[in-house]
Amino acid sequence: MRFLFVLSFILFLSSCEDKKTSKQSTTTETKESFVPESIPQVENKKKAKPEYPVLSDDNAMEFFLDYSKTHEENKVRISTDFGTIDILLYDKTRFHRANFVYLTKRKYFDGTQFYRVVKNFVIQGGSSDDYNIAKRRKKIGKYLLPPDTKRGYTHKRGAISMPSSEIENAYKLASPFQFFIVQRQGGAQYLDGDYTVFGEVVEGMDVVDKIADVETDEGEWPLKNVYIRKVELID
Repeated sequence: MRFLFVLSFILFLSSCEDKKTSKQSTTTETKESFVPESIPQVENKKKAKPEYPVLSDDNAMEFFLDYSKTHEENKVRISTDFGTIDILLYDKTRFHRANFVYLTKRKYFDGTQFYRVVKNFVIQGGSSDDYNIAKRRKKIGKYLLPPDTKRGYTHKRGAISMPSSEIENAYKLASPFQFFIVQRQGGAQYLDGDYTVFGEVVEGMDVVDKIADVETDEGEWPLKNVYIRKVELID
């Protein structure tokens, strides 16, 4: 009888241990089954706003009107292999001044050329046959500037002016990427009224004369490229 009691007690304890083990096992499995998978983080990539707008005939004038109010610089230095040319930009021709300052700050002119040279007349710069310059121009935009010829400025020797677009236009709209400097003794006042004078050479006319003296082909392009190494703002 006592033996049966002891045996029953042992079986009871064994049964309790099995239930306990089974419960722990079930609990562990349950916990593991609810472990959440890591949730991938979605990066919130906002499209970066371009630093500069792409200019067109629709927005260029408004842009330069605002730009002229916050960028009042009016002196630039053109560095060439022949020396430097310092230019004063006129405040009254605000759109043309702002345009030149803007292109200078965007380093558009660096690496362009004086691509047209007419001795005893003008040297014309701001263009190039380099594909990289064309790409640079495309990033800035495609636009023309209206003439501003009634400010009292004339095409005297040393005047810096803006040629009209190569595209046929009745209003002499200016090509904003190009400029010419009058080299002729006595000036070229017969250009007044057709092209916008927006500055003048204050130092470096001897450099202009040297460039005007280079040999050119029949198309007035220098036989040896005359590079504009850098254009920068100065005090």
